[in-house]
Amino acid sequence: MWQGFRNFLLRGNVVDLAVAVIIGAAFNSVVDGFIVAFVDPLLAIILGSAGDDLALIQFGVFPVGVFLSAVVTFILKAAVIYFVIVRPFSALAARAAAAPPPPAPTPADVVLLTEIRDLQKQQLEALKR
Repeated sequence: MWQGFRNFLLRGNVVDLAVAVIIGAAFNSVVDGFIVAFVDPLLAIILGSAGDDLALIQFGVFPVGVFLSAVVTFILKAAVIYFVIVRPFSALAARAAAAPPPPAPTPADVVLLTEIRDLQKQQLEALKR
């Protein structure tokens, strides 16, 4: 039972997923820092003081500003991730895929068979003379 559990935990996809979740959580602070440092001041310039009070907007008794603030934050984070991570890495992956792989070395058995063939040709030519 423990052996199966250990094998499950040590499979590559489980470990890779755990690493991805941890890196994603850590990267969240990087994206938040980018939004606070660059996007929020830009929104403040465009919207004026209305950008600071987005969470305070209410529709009757419903605080729709909280939802709007969450939607804007999600869209900004998605845009930062797309333009800062996805597009550059996709371009790198496409460039790497376009480069031809180096030629594979000739296997030893093929080299040996080629040498045998060449020796047989030489022997056959020597017998013909």
